[in-house]
Amino acid sequence: MRRNQVAVVGAAETTRLGVIPDMSQIQLHADAALNTLADAGLKPGDIDGLACAAETPTQLAHYLGITPTWVDGTHVGGCSFMIHVRHAAAAIETGLCKTVLITHGESGRSLIGKPPRSVRADNFEGQFEAPYGTNGRPTQFPIPLLRFMKTYGITQEQLAMVSVVQREWAAKNPRASYKDKLTVEAVLNSRMIAYPLRILQCCLVTDGGGALILTSADRAADFPHKPVYVLGTGESVETPVVSQMESFNSSRAWRVSGAQAFREAGITPRDVDHLMIYDAFAHLPLYGLCDLGFMPPEATGEFIANRNTAPGGKLPVNTNGGGLSYMHSGMYGMYALQESVRQMRGIAPAQVSGARISVCHGNGDMFGAAGTIIFSNQR
Repeated sequence: MRRNQVAVVGAAETTRLGVIPDMSQIQLHADAALNTLADAGLKPGDIDGLACAAETPTQLAHYLGITPTWVDGTHVGGCSFMIHVRHAAAAIETGLCKTVLITHGESGRSLIGKPPRSVRADNFEGQFEAPYGTNGRPTQFPIPLLRFMKTYGITQEQLAMVSVVQREWAAKNPRASYKDKLTVEAVLNSRMIAYPLRILQCCLVTDGGGALILTSADRAADFPHKPVYVLGTGESVETPVVSQMESFNSSRAWRVSGAQAFREAGITPRDVDHLMIYDAFAHLPLYGLCDLGFMPPEATGEFIANRNTAPGGKLPVNTNGGGLSYMHSGMYGMYALQESVRQMRGIAPAQVSGARISVCHGNGDMFGAAGTIIFSNQR
């Protein structure tokens, strides 16, 4: 993909976020879609490309009254939406469609119209991990985390600072689920979920969604809001089971996806003004900082503990409050994308002054998949 040839011209989340017991999963998709169409000044008939996860493009297109010429139903967990952005940009560049709508909606808390998560007995997880006690992300993620902490000397206090810092960002965001101040002591004294992760180091469980609209950069000036250009993209997958990671100290999918995006964008981590790293659990920002090339892994804990990612720090990270304090309906990637777009538009509640480049990195199914999008507000 060529740099800056595709732009985000519409972005919005669902009207409500948090607990929405009166809306089903597909209604949340539709609510996010309609809000985003309004943001872009468009109607459903203007859309000729559609991408979504959880719901199928077939069902959603019918529900919204859209007749697309290009669809993408990629569903690899929470980074699906980053990968949708990448695929949509390629489709627009090659002329398969002109205007793409990417939607997300999830009744993660109320479970209205959301299929229950199940582990099939015939897949890798069902055969080789679930019988031995790793049942779901809270019991899978601590396995690589413990190795990472031991290898690089990351302390529990440093890990707790991830939650503390992201709560500070959330306090600046009116739509965040939690805004009250956190301390390291409060995090470490909160209820243990799966060692070493306490409940304040685990993602929220909420309802909500969001959507984006992309089109060619040449058309972007025709829309109401400042365009946000897609500068670089990347994607990869590794393994569906934690036991088969190439290394517990790093995610191969993250490294491959990030390197692709930086290479395509023609930048290095030193050029980045703003960073969103998928944070279903508190250790993921540490992996992101090293796997995306910002610093060696042994430096990540101290970097966060010294408030470099906090308000006023040299590298603002997860400025909406992240999955730990803002929103996490099950697949968080769309909310990270929304915050990157807000920052590049200059309208974020905790706006980073002068930010010109935002990296948005997503994770899917434990460390099984990754998607990286680099945005810019300069063409």
